[in-house]
Amino acid sequence: MTVSRLATFALLAALAYAPQGLAQGFGPPDPSQQPQPGSAVPPPMMPKQFPTGVTFEAASLNGRAFEGERPALTLDETLRLRGFSGCNNYSATAYPLRDQGFAVGPFALTRRECDNATMQKERGFLEALRAAQRWDTEGPRLTIQGPRGELVLERAL
Repeated sequence: MTVSRLATFALLAALAYAPQGLAQGFGPPDPSQQPQPGSAVPPPMMPKQFPTGVTFEAASLNGRAFEGERPALTLDETLRLRGFSGCNNYSATAYPLRDQGFAVGPFALTRRECDNATMQKERGFLEALRAAQRWDTEGPRLTIQGPRGELVLERAL
């Protein structure tokens, strides 16, 4: 007898809370909350993918255009970042992260010496790239941002 009384009590309690459960999203969907046929419902946003296998040339660093031979970078499918830094060639491991985050490991560089202005340009480029935290693409442009500034690159032909 006790088991049947408990089952009856549980059933009554469930029925008493049923309207609240439906209001919280349990049960059949509310037709007034559903999109109407023919209404423009935008598709969900797909996360951007870092462009691998594409070469980019540096256009500017912190709003200052690169003159002469411009630094470049390519990230391959094995997450190896390679390129020309203005005087030397470099490589590093780079990791495109969630929500367009970006991390670059230590560089391996050739040891060529160039004039002072070229070496300063190279140092600025490499420091901005090494400190990178975020990236974004818009058309043919790749923007890399971090505490050392904003590096804007353009897709190379």
